[in-house]
Amino acid sequence: MIAALVLIYMIFAILLNSVGTVILQSIATFGIDKPEASALERYKDLSIALTSFLVASFIPLAGYKRSMMLALAIVGGACLLMPIYPTFLTTRLLFACVGISFALAKVGVYSSIGLLTADKTAHSRLTNFVEGMFMVGVLAGNWIFSGFVDRAHPGNPVWFNVYWVLATLCALVIVLLASSRLDESAAHSHGHNNSFGDSLMEMFRLFVRPLVYVFLASAFLYVLIEQSFGTWLPTFNNEILKLPNAMSIQFASILAGMTALGRIAAGIVLKRVRWYTLLNVCVIGMGVLVIIVLPLASGVVARADVGWFNAPTAAYLIPLLGLLMAPIYPVINSVALSSLPKPMHAAMTGLIVVFSALGGTLGSYITARVFASFDGIHAFYFSLVPMVLVLVTLFFFKRETDRAGGAAPTALNLAGK
Repeated sequence: MIAALVLIYMIFAILLNSVGTVILQSIATFGIDKPEASALERYKDLSIALTSFLVASFIPLAGYKRSMMLALAIVGGACLLMPIYPTFLTTRLLFACVGISFALAKVGVYSSIGLLTADKTAHSRLTNFVEGMFMVGVLAGNWIFSGFVDRAHPGNPVWFNVYWVLATLCALVIVLLASSRLDESAAHSHGHNNSFGDSLMEMFRLFVRPLVYVFLASAFLYVLIEQSFGTWLPTFNNEILKLPNAMSIQFASILAGMTALGRIAAGIVLKRVRWYTLLNVCVIGMGVLVIIVLPLASGVVARADVGWFNAPTAAYLIPLLGLLMAPIYPVINSVALSSLPKPMHAAMTGLIVVFSALGGTLGSYITARVFASFDGIHAFYFSLVPMVLVLVTLFFFKRETDRAGGAAPTALNLAGK
């Protein structure tokens, strides 16, 4: 079952984070402008938010495993349409389906983690592992997509053939899920989630907890930052750093690789460093890196012989942001979720997905507008604003966890005590 959860997350990592690559390729293939191409992010994130809000509380009634299988079936079908009808309309439909499916899958995955782990420490470890493998999927996805791009003619729609591979992966994981066992009885205990009304009220009751809405603000701002870089880095590499399309996608994969490495390393560091201290150091480090690196991206001249060993310095340094961003999202998610009873995990995950999606679509839209109006350097400088706000929300999040008795950080073995 854990293998199935990991593979589900990796498939959605490939699809969700392909939006930056697809934006770049759509501009080349269909001749559309950046604001129009950025609509793909909205199709993805708004469908995630809407679906999460409407169905997250209902998923425990339908069953986590069945919900994840349905998610894979929807997105697998959409992948099949891409090479058959290669148009920008189909691309928008794909990302709407990806958003709907990911909402179902993420609630299922996160809630299943609670069912598969016995204590908060185990919950933290499995959450970090699954999120780490998500970034491995992002890394693999960039290379998979770049392998289908025609280097001589980047606008060639041959890159749509990558979706045959993804549809096949969806089918294989559905088979794996069907043969796995998951005891979901704990999700319905103590009077929780025994009817649709109970499930819906579960989500609304969470809003009366200060810890919850401070956490949601932190998650919203973090994803706003992450999606700004993750979505637009391929285009930044292409237009600002003057790298070819395929190489722009491949260099963007370094960001995912650094994030995966950072999440694995965070599990070690958090044994000795308090979670609040580490996250503050990471956010401040991100801001310093942006201020130092972006000036290096100015004035880059296109070169015909550019390659992996002579690319602009900024192409290697910007992805280091992933190393610093890595611990933030899984740590705050695990602190919040492990502080709640297991029957409430689906409702809480629904809220996480809604606010993460809103942060992602807003971040991508703002970056697209600034990118189109000015340039990619100014667009990435804008990320300093939400970084400052994350420091503020983390302060209040820490204060609320302390008021709740400090149980979450201690149980997660993150306090270093």
